[in-house]
Amino acid sequence: MTDFIYEFPPLYPGTLIKRYKRFLADLELDSGEKITAHCANPGKMLGLSAPGSRVMVSLSDNPKRKLPYSLELVEARDNEPTWVGVNTALPNRAIKSCLERRLFPELGEYDSIRPEVRYGRENKSRVDFLLEGTGAEPPIYLEVKNVTWAEGRTALFPDAVTDRGQKHLRELMDAIASLGARAVLLFFINRSDCEFFAAGDRADPVYAELLGEARDRGVQILPCRFEVTPQGLRYLGLAELKFSAVSSQL
Repeated sequence: MTDFIYEFPPLYPGTLIKRYKRFLADLELDSGEKITAHCANPGKMLGLSAPGSRVMVSLSDNPKRKLPYSLELVEARDNEPTWVGVNTALPNRAIKSCLERRLFPELGEYDSIRPEVRYGRENKSRVDFLLEGTGAEPPIYLEVKNVTWAEGRTALFPDAVTDRGQKHLRELMDAIASLGARAVLLFFINRSDCEFFAAGDRADPVYAELLGEARDRGVQILPCRFEVTPQGLRYLGLAELKFSAVSSQL
């Protein structure tokens, strides 16, 4: 038994040669084989794309995949050497495990966990998780954001302009106003070397301003820290929320 909330399949170590076209990464495995891996991350991956960085990749047994390898971890050296999870498909799987284990007391009581539920104006968006109970408590609309960018000990989101992220903030505020629901924005800090969290106002000042507005309108912000190892993930608790980093934009 381990205390991992998510365990990785076998990962293979290597060295990054270059990342390009956003979703491709050339690297050399420690075995000497040179491969192109799929990079499931649309962000800039600031501080995580330098040639020579140590990486970990997974290998799919799906014969229909054009690229069997996927980039999973990159070693950052902003502070001490730290593994950072870069696969954006991972956080929702890990958060589902956390929700099932009731690891976030800040959320209170809930009986059901429903992923990818339609909501928002014209019912065209999907919230990552809808938490509901049998009592009188309002439902919880929970959105998850993957965080990999860091400056010193502060994790920052986003690392690029995100129209989609701005839309999600507006929809969470609407859920409170129109549905009487609770709205929670969970920042999945995919590295263990950060003790603080702030909005990445230099990357997207509009998002930073909206985040402050969302907080003022009742959106609960949970910056959750995770330890990332090639074996799996552990939940470390909440980072300290620093709104001073975005105060100049509010």
